[in-house]
Amino acid sequence: MPATTERSAGFILFHRKSEGADGEVRYLLLDYGGHWDFAKGHVEPGESDMQAALRELAEETHIRQVAAVPGFAREISYFFRHRKRGLVQKSVVFFLAESATDQVILSDEHVGHDWLLAAEALHRVTYANARAVLRDADAFLRRED
Repeated sequence: MPATTERSAGFILFHRKSEGADGEVRYLLLDYGGHWDFAKGHVEPGESDMQAALRELAEETHIRQVAAVPGFAREISYFFRHRKRGLVQKSVVFFLAESATDQVILSDEHVGHDWLLAAEALHRVTYANARAVLRDADAFLRRED
């Protein structure tokens, strides 16, 4: 039986602790109860990747206003086994965006969150492919500043 495919979209979301380009950048990580990752979720029929990322961010954090950083999108792909659907190939596209607020109201699918400096976030995020995306996002952001 071939693998089922799924597509998700999300954000590497950051917030600057002080105003201006020199502000201290912290990245949002969500605690899913068994792993730390970024806000993301399924792309619904008729939605663009960006629309899905914005909807999922609002659903998972109640953050509705972000400024997407132009030119950054990274896609990862991996397989996992679902107990009902069998083998699933999942692709996730991540965008980079800045939030003016660090106030988060979590959905019930998360047990916690944290805003972390890049080095701390790289240590906390669970999966290697997510760490690679965060490294790319942080490097991209530093080039932009």
